[in-house]
Amino acid sequence: MSDPACRLAAAAAVRDALREDLGDAGDITSTASIPSETRMRAEIRARNAGVLSGMELARQAFRQVDPDIAIKERAADGARLEAGETVLSVEGNARAILAAERTALNFLQHLSGVATATRALVDAIDGTTARIVCTRKTTPGLRIFEKAAVRHGGGANHRFGLYDAVLIKDNHIAAAGGVRPALERAKAHVGHLVKIEIEVDGLDQLEEVLAVGTDAVLLDNMAPGTLCEAVAMIHGRAISEASGDIRLETVRAVAETGVDCISSGWITHSAPALNLGLDAV
Repeated sequence: MSDPACRLAAAAAVRDALREDLGDAGDITSTASIPSETRMRAEIRARNAGVLSGMELARQAFRQVDPDIAIKERAADGARLEAGETVLSVEGNARAILAAERTALNFLQHLSGVATATRALVDAIDGTTARIVCTRKTTPGLRIFEKAAVRHGGGANHRFGLYDAVLIKDNHIAAAGGVRPALERAKAHVGHLVKIEIEVDGLDQLEEVLAVGTDAVLLDNMAPGTLCEAVAMIHGRAISEASGDIRLETVRAVAETGVDCISSGWITHSAPALNLGLDAV
């Protein structure tokens, strides 16, 4: 998250999240129960093992509530965490730290969950030539951070939006009147720097695609045996991407078919949060 655009996006996302949590009145619990001058030290620790992501957002949460909070990072995005490991320590006004706590943890837990889920798939296909990639199935407003979390987990990014690559799917094919007209129109429309990928659900469609030519082929919901045939048919003429019901139990068999990429929506839309918590010390 060192890119200036990412930092600006993080600042905006945290600002919105804090506004949602604090409203107009602020943290009335801390205001009611803790003297205004009280100071505290606290640490964010991993309750379970996993992969860390979201540190810029956590930092922003504390800084935006109170720039005088001292923050010490004990781990970096992409680090593999053991249960009990401290990732961040803070010291400053107690009310301010507690006001920022939940926002910081919400981002850290969710994004670390994405990174952890990605790492599990990446580890499962170790030794193959396939890469794990994400999709556009992301939380609205959080895509840039979830895609960063995928990279922190050892995966790679697919397109970021509808604007940066052509991906012709089944509904495009149906609306365009078939594989060939959809692909031919796309190739005539975009410039030479824009990649084109097309989804196929059978070897007959793949044969038609290869006759026209494309940069990448999305092999949708194919069994490993069919994937092997598809990879052999493509024979390096396009990037091969497997997709559909990719799970930890099945991903190794998919990778061993020789596909170049394996895309998973689950790692962003359904990854369980990593359990982290803030403890006063």
